[in-house]
Amino acid sequence: MGVYPADKIRNICLLGHGGDGKTSIAESMLFTTKATDRLGKVSDGNTVCDYDPEEVKRQISISTAVAPFEYNGYKINLLDTPGYFDFAGEVMQAIRVADAGIIVLTAKSGVEVGTEKAWKYLSDNKKAKIIYVSKTDEEHANFKTAFAGLREKFGISVSPVVIPIMDGEKTVGVVDIPSHKAYKVDGGKVSEIPVPADMEDYIEEMYQILAENIAENSEELMEKFFGGEKFTEDEMRKGIRAGVLSGSVAPVFCGSAFTGLGTELLIKAITAYAPAPSEMPAEVADGKEIKCDENGSAVAIVFKTVADQYGRFSFFKVLSGKVTADTTLVNSRSGQNEKMGHVYMVRGKKNTEVDAVGCGDIGAVAKLVDTKTGDTLCAAGSVVTAAGVNFAPPCYTQAIAPKVKGGEEKIASGLAKLKDEDPAFTVEQNVETKQMLISGAGDIHIDVLCSKLKSKFGVEVELSEPRVPYREKIRKKVTVEGKHKKQSGGHGQYGHVKMEFEPSENDGLEFGEKIFGGSVPKNFHPAVEKGIREAMNHGVLAGYPMVNLKATLIDGSYHDVDSNELSFKMAARLAYKAGIPQASPVLLEPVGLLKVYVPDSYMGDIIGDLNKRRGRIMGMNPTDDGLQIVEAEIPMAEVYTYAIDLRSMTQGRGSFTFTFERYEETPANVQEKIIAEAKIIADEDEE
Repeated sequence: MGVYPADKIRNICLLGHGGDGKTSIAESMLFTTKATDRLGKVSDGNTVCDYDPEEVKRQISISTAVAPFEYNGYKINLLDTPGYFDFAGEVMQAIRVADAGIIVLTAKSGVEVGTEKAWKYLSDNKKAKIIYVSKTDEEHANFKTAFAGLREKFGISVSPVVIPIMDGEKTVGVVDIPSHKAYKVDGGKVSEIPVPADMEDYIEEMYQILAENIAENSEELMEKFFGGEKFTEDEMRKGIRAGVLSGSVAPVFCGSAFTGLGTELLIKAITAYAPAPSEMPAEVADGKEIKCDENGSAVAIVFKTVADQYGRFSFFKVLSGKVTADTTLVNSRSGQNEKMGHVYMVRGKKNTEVDAVGCGDIGAVAKLVDTKTGDTLCAAGSVVTAAGVNFAPPCYTQAIAPKVKGGEEKIASGLAKLKDEDPAFTVEQNVETKQMLISGAGDIHIDVLCSKLKSKFGVEVELSEPRVPYREKIRKKVTVEGKHKKQSGGHGQYGHVKMEFEPSENDGLEFGEKIFGGSVPKNFHPAVEKGIREAMNHGVLAGYPMVNLKATLIDGSYHDVDSNELSFKMAARLAYKAGIPQASPVLLEPVGLLKVYVPDSYMGDIIGDLNKRRGRIMGMNPTDDGLQIVEAEIPMAEVYTYAIDLRSMTQGRGSFTFTFERYEETPANVQEKIIAEAKIIADEDEE
C-alpha cells in the first residue's frame, strides 16, 4: 500500500457485545476486498484479527487488532476491538484513533449491554456511528425486532439503509433502500435480483423513517419531504453522509459475514458515509491546534504497544505531516529522540515495511526506546503533547505469587513487560501484607495476564484474595512494668521500665517521659522508644501494626555495669507485651468511599447488597447520562470481589470507584473471624 491522501482514508473501529460477530465481519470485509485469499473462522482459530495464542485458545478477542484493506481508491483501517468488558482498555485505544465506529449486534440477540456501551463510548468521544446487524441468516434471527430495539434504546437517529429479504425464516438477500435495489450472494458472488413485490410496503415504511431523518439536515429536503416528493438516490446518499457527520443519523446495515451477504454494501457505506481524518475537528494540544495537514510538521500519537522478548512494537496514528522511515522524532513526554528506523503497515500479525505513513493513516514502528502507549512523537522544533488514551482505573485486585518459591523476580519482570502492552492493569508490592497485588478490570483480564506470564515468560502463578491491611489500637490507659534481666558470666543485661500506655490522637507513636530522680538515665530513653516502636509492628490481637499509641516512661531502674541500650529496648518490649492486652485492644479496618454508577432500575438490588456488605448509604444522585450514583462508606474487605458481583447484578451496566477514607473499629463478630484467620496465616508462614 502506498501513501494515501487523508481524504481517501477511513479509520473505523468495530464495537459491540462479546460474541456478536465483530471479528467475523472484519474477516468478511478482508476477504471481499481480496486483502486475504480465504475466509477465516473464529472457531477454527485462523482469523486475521484473533491471532494471539490466548485469543485462539479462548475463541474471543483480547486485544485490538489493526486490519487495513483497499477498496475503490480508499484505504480503510479497520480496528477490531474485544467485546468482553474486561478488555475495555483495548477499546479505548481503538476509539482514540478511530474517526467513526461500527456497532455490531446480532439479529437474534438484538441490543445487549455491549451494544449500549459501544453507543456510549462513541457518543462520549463525539465519533460518528454506523450500525451493522449481523448473523441475519441464523436460526431465530429477527431483523425487525432488533431494529425496533435499536430505535427504542437509542432514539430516532437510528435509520434503516439496508434491510434483509426473508423467505419464511431464511434470509435470501438484502435491499439497499437509497437505490431501491436488491442483492443476493451465491457462491460468494454478489448479484442483483428483483425487489420482492411483497416487500414494497415494508420498504416504503423503512424509506419514510430514513427520509425523515435525512430531511432534518436540509431545509430544501425538508420541504421536499413534507411535499410528498421522493428523494433521488444521490440526495439520499448525500443526506445520510451529512447526518452521519452531524450525529443526527446512525445508518443501519445488515448481512451475514459467513456468506458475505451485505458485506460489500457495508464497505461502500464506510467510504461513502464515514468521515475522513481531514474532516474531523482539529486536535488541541498545549493550546495549539493540530490540523490534519499533509504538509505540516510530523505529529503522531502512539495508541497501542505490543511487547515480547525482542522489544516493543508501537502502533501510531499520524495526526499531522507524515512519518517516514529513518527519521528522528521527539517524545514529548520524555524529551528523548526516537529513531523511526523501519515503519510498517500491519494487518493482524503480518507486517509489511513501507517508506512512509501519511497524514491520518495508521502504522507501526519497532524498537522505540522510551515510548509508551499514549505518548506523542513530534518533529524537532514543534513539540506538542496530544491527549493520550483514557483508561478506566482497575477495580478488581488479586494477590499474585509464584507456584515455585523464588519466582518473584520473574513475575515482576514479566508483568513489567506486559504492562507495556496493557496499561489498563497495575501492580504493587504491599509492604504491610507482604503480597504482590495485581489489579485489572475483572477476573478474565487477570486470568489472561497469568496465562501470558506462563506462555511468554515461563512462570506459573497462583492467585489469592488480598489480605486486608488492618490496624490495632487500645481504648484505655494502663500502667505496667517490664524488666529484662540476664546473667551469663561476665557482664550481664539489666533493664527495668515502668510505662503508661494510653490512646493517642496521633497516627503512630507519641512517646514521652516523666522520670524523676534519674531512675532511668536519659541516654537510655531513645532505646526505650525504639523498643516500643519495634514492638508496635505487631499487635497483640492478630499481629497487625499498632497505631494511635501514647507511651510514657514514668519510672524504672538500672545497673551501673549491666545496663545498656539493648537491655532497655528489651524491657520496653516486655512492658508492651504485658500492657497492651490489658488496655482493651481492638482491631481497626480500612473504610473507603464507594461510588456505584448504575441505571435506576438496579437501585434496589444495589442498596440491598451494600447493606449486606456493612455499607452505610451516604446519598444518591442522578448523573447527566441517566445513571444514578449511589455513595456509601464501606469496609475495604467487602469490595475485593465487588467488580464481579456488580457486573453480575447489573448485567455489566454498573461501574464503581473506591477510595480509602480512614480506619474504623471492627465489629466484635467480624474481629473474631479476622483473629482466627490471622492465626491460620501465621501458622502457615511458620511452616
